[in-house]
Amino acid sequence: MENMLEKKLVELRNLLHKGELTCLEVVQACLERIKVTEPEINAMLSFNEEKSLEEAGRMDDLGPDPQKPLWGVPITIKDVICTKDFPTTCGSKILENYRPCYEATLVEKLRDAGAIIIGKNNMDEFAMGSSTENSAFKTTRNPWNLERVPGGSSGGSAAGVAARQCFASIGTDTGGSIRQPASFCGITGLKPTYGRVSRFGLVAYGSSLDQAGPMTRSVADAALMTQVISGYDPRDSTSASLPVPDFSAELARRSDLKNVRVGLPREHWEEGLAPEVLEVCQEAVQAARSAGATIVDIDLPHSDYGIAAYYIIAMAEASSNLARYDGVKYGVREAGRDLLEMYCQTRSKALGEEVQRRIMIGTYVLSAGYYDAYYKKAAQIRRLILQDYQKAFDKCEVIFSPVVPTTAFKIGENIDDPLQMYLTDIFTTSQNLAGLPGLTIPAGLGRPSNMPVGIQIIGPAFEEGLILQTGNILEKILPELGRPAGLA
Repeated sequence: MENMLEKKLVELRNLLHKGELTCLEVVQACLERIKVTEPEINAMLSFNEEKSLEEAGRMDDLGPDPQKPLWGVPITIKDVICTKDFPTTCGSKILENYRPCYEATLVEKLRDAGAIIIGKNNMDEFAMGSSTENSAFKTTRNPWNLERVPGGSSGGSAAGVAARQCFASIGTDTGGSIRQPASFCGITGLKPTYGRVSRFGLVAYGSSLDQAGPMTRSVADAALMTQVISGYDPRDSTSASLPVPDFSAELARRSDLKNVRVGLPREHWEEGLAPEVLEVCQEAVQAARSAGATIVDIDLPHSDYGIAAYYIIAMAEASSNLARYDGVKYGVREAGRDLLEMYCQTRSKALGEEVQRRIMIGTYVLSAGYYDAYYKKAAQIRRLILQDYQKAFDKCEVIFSPVVPTTAFKIGENIDDPLQMYLTDIFTTSQNLAGLPGLTIPAGLGRPSNMPVGIQIIGPAFEEGLILQTGNILEKILPELGRPAGLA
């Protein structure tokens, strides 16, 4: 079938179930696309052609299974999530060639739903970064413009979905790492509520912030993927014991935005936005108004402190979580005259500059004498930010916000300026601190850059259904971006 790779996941799934396509045809098409596009975009860290084709052939022999909603659909996984069939490197030399002896719960759920995992995506080392330039192995490029970054840290997943290498990918979001690259690459990305998706098998960066979620080409695809990977997991103590709604069915229950109040936080719309981002996001707000939504102004008064609180908490948790990579328990080990020197040599040579920076800052803010001044204060701000959102949701059902202040920046532009790089997360980190769900959908192409601009839809905790409904309606009104301009 021509243009098979241009289909959305749900469309492809239906064709597979009707027998109009075979799993083998689809997997072969994705693998060929990977071979053609990889030299240009570097989205993958590993893929297994032989095993993927073997699995597809076996599924064709058994025939379509209507009980499996992702039957035969090729999917890729960010390399920070444990898989048995592939290495799990976290984009770091210290875990090069590491193969876990178990799989993440969400990977098990995808396989149970019939998905074919064809490979692992490039990422910033241990999910620390906003551009995928911090990978120890290669720099991923944006399919819309190969001189620009795809965003981070799930940049490999976003670039792969945009470049038609797969029909969906799983990313992780600690401070915006699903939503920001989704915006830069013109795709859909959902960070679910903290606890909605099990973190068992997700290599920890900031344990109280990390959340896995889908990266897709449409809201309907994101709804289906979220439904598959969500649910209580007794192996994750932070997993929420709540029923999982039928997100796909909920999309059909709303055809407009009447009786939906959309809140616009003044703090996100007043300063610091590139003119082209502001213009596209304002057009998205106007589209929501034309669909029946009522627009209301709201305040998030502690927003200005969000990014500082986020980086203190995230780095503090990272310094603790990454203590396990000492040359003894995992992967790479450098020689030393004694145990301490072996630790120092291993961590100095096998961890990247950004990871070392965050470990050192995290250790500092947790140290005696500084804990109250930094970590305790950041934790207090986190509580105030959550209260801001709770008050805001008394006035509105959902909140619209830009995702990133600019379109995708050039490779190397911010790599020597960590503070400027951290500020690209200014509109996304506060939802992680509050544990709230956020959805990015493409809103249009910026002028004059001709690069994608996304808009973010934020909802109350465990209201993924509401933000998916809102995004689904908006998606139908907003202009389609078409194919990435940077690839053949």
